[in-house]
Amino acid sequence: MADRKPTTGNGGELHQYAAKGTDTLTTNHGVPISDNQNSLKAGSLGPTLLEDFVLREKIFHFDHERIPERIVHARGSAAHGYFECTDPIPELSKASLFAEKGKKTELFARFSTVAGGAGSVDTPRDVRGFAVKFYTDEGNWDLVGNDIPVFFIQDAIKFPDLIHSVKMEADRGYPQAASAHDTFWDFVSLMPESLHTVMWAMSDRGIPRSLRMMEGFGVHTFRLVNAEGKSSFVKFHWKPKLGVQSYVWDESLAAQSADNDMHRRDLFEAIMNGDYPEWDLGVQVISDELAEELPYSVLDATKLVPEEIAPVRIVGRMVLDRNPDNYFAEVEQAAFLPSNVVPGIDFTNDPLLQGRLFSYLDTQKSRLGTTNFHQIPINAPRCPFHNMQRDGLMQTHVPKGRANYEPNSLDEAGEDAGPRATGTEYHTYEDNSELGNDGSQKLRVRDESFGDHYSQPRMFWNSQTDNERAHIATAITFELSKVELPHIRERVLTHLQLVSEELAKRVADGLGMKLPKAAEPFKKPVDLDPSPALSIQKNWNATLEGRKVGILIAEGSDKAEVEAMIDAVKAAGGTAMVVAPQVANIKLKGGKMDADGQLAGTPSVIFDAIAVILNEESAKKLSMDSAAVTYVMQAFAHLKAIGHTNGAHALLDAANVEKDGGITDLDGFIEAAKLRYWDREPKVRTLA
Repeated sequence: MADRKPTTGNGGELHQYAAKGTDTLTTNHGVPISDNQNSLKAGSLGPTLLEDFVLREKIFHFDHERIPERIVHARGSAAHGYFECTDPIPELSKASLFAEKGKKTELFARFSTVAGGAGSVDTPRDVRGFAVKFYTDEGNWDLVGNDIPVFFIQDAIKFPDLIHSVKMEADRGYPQAASAHDTFWDFVSLMPESLHTVMWAMSDRGIPRSLRMMEGFGVHTFRLVNAEGKSSFVKFHWKPKLGVQSYVWDESLAAQSADNDMHRRDLFEAIMNGDYPEWDLGVQVISDELAEELPYSVLDATKLVPEEIAPVRIVGRMVLDRNPDNYFAEVEQAAFLPSNVVPGIDFTNDPLLQGRLFSYLDTQKSRLGTTNFHQIPINAPRCPFHNMQRDGLMQTHVPKGRANYEPNSLDEAGEDAGPRATGTEYHTYEDNSELGNDGSQKLRVRDESFGDHYSQPRMFWNSQTDNERAHIATAITFELSKVELPHIRERVLTHLQLVSEELAKRVADGLGMKLPKAAEPFKKPVDLDPSPALSIQKNWNATLEGRKVGILIAEGSDKAEVEAMIDAVKAAGGTAMVVAPQVANIKLKGGKMDADGQLAGTPSVIFDAIAVILNEESAKKLSMDSAAVTYVMQAFAHLKAIGHTNGAHALLDAANVEKDGGITDLDGFIEAAKLRYWDREPKVRTLA
């Protein structure tokens, strides 16, 4: 008989078939199977018999083993880990996970693209979801946000319209995982509140280098509530230990052709290799006084509060240290709900947040088929839970007792009329008068404080480096070049002028259009102070930690030089990967070596820098190999450091590599590899 391995959930013991170390397969009901290769037939050439319950069960399960994918955030990657409190904040929140320095809380984090389906690619220009489920001792808290701190719309009633516009066009079913088409930009041009997030998405933030190298944000303004009932506005920030890094645009396209699973593979392999991804969790506390002084509402999800005005206080860290055991059971069935909060964390009247509180719970029934989705192990709380909810599809718990209501006097409570108060219960913050709201009228309106749609996009533009501004203008130009209807392109330009006249002109020139008259804003935009924290390049983390270096070798390369480079990359915290025309028994000066990747199948786009260790003969030979020339040419075009031996010049010349600060000998390569070389960009591509 097959060995069986019990796994325990909150609802009791679930016996699962243990796939490893067993000799006998069984049906789902435990019956041993004699033959899993052939169906039951009436004779060796006869028809298959309906009585073959093994065949019927197997096909039945296969036919129904997929569930509806998420409407948005369908393509995701995830990992298990923990949160460790490093700076307790009991003065701000009574939440237990923030109460004690060193306290660890189990968690599960999922990262995702927004627009594409589950079978799309990892590296399109898109917003990324950043969702974390904390299994606290007071229940589950789901912090469900994005890698961009603002969102396209102010009110949840517009969310279906936004997503319909960015998804594949209704009549033709394409493009997939792309915003460069008419319907999206038509929506943007008619909803100027979306411009701030559009600016972020069109910046390098829209094409992150790695899931491990992007920030995360709670997006909304929440409340922290302490034990005395005092409330503070708060925004949540995740800051990656490795720093923020992004692709350049054509690099992200090359990454798609090199590996559709680039981000998923990078996260999985980093954890598998013990390079555990880590983020600091920060809280940006916004006092009522500051909220009143700001020229916009903190309840407006299209606005951010600059860190220079409200600093981010680091309160803990997230470490991801375990990959999922099964993608479907954990990543696909994970159900995140913004409505999952714990005592000490509460909501605000942000109208986008309020709609999400309804929508996320509602969608789980469609995806997971039952109101009991919380019993699936990945969603189940790690603390005890108790209520009178019973039955339902796929009920796996076996509640005991006669009474399924409260108060009751039939069960262990005896004559007790109801549950006993412990002082740890969740209490909703009672004051509904935030920012002047008295709640006396029911209105379908937007508060006037939500009416400025241009000042913050202008602040974002003014906070970028010249190079980053060029990337934004180029991205918008590219996207609008894919828009077929001229009136949509023109209408977008009317709004861009209110963000920046320079931006609008650069886009118009790139499209060959004249600037139309600027739009009439509901509120006249103002010049806000730039926020350097919004720039990737101004905050570049010069490190090789978490980065990959490709080392190109061939027959005749010096083995000692190759090994010294591998050691130097590892010592700097990076990962070295040897690439060669063949993968086995490469004859080097000083011995033989196997490569980690074959040249034609291991393009330089998967690396952050490359070292070319060749002698003159092998360099001349590879200069006639298109794969080798492309390998070096793309690294140069993607602004990466290239270290090389003296003998490698023939290949570098064939790839049109010009000397600059990022082209070094092997001695200077490690320091050079920690940077990108933005000054090189005008040599390799035309920017708007």
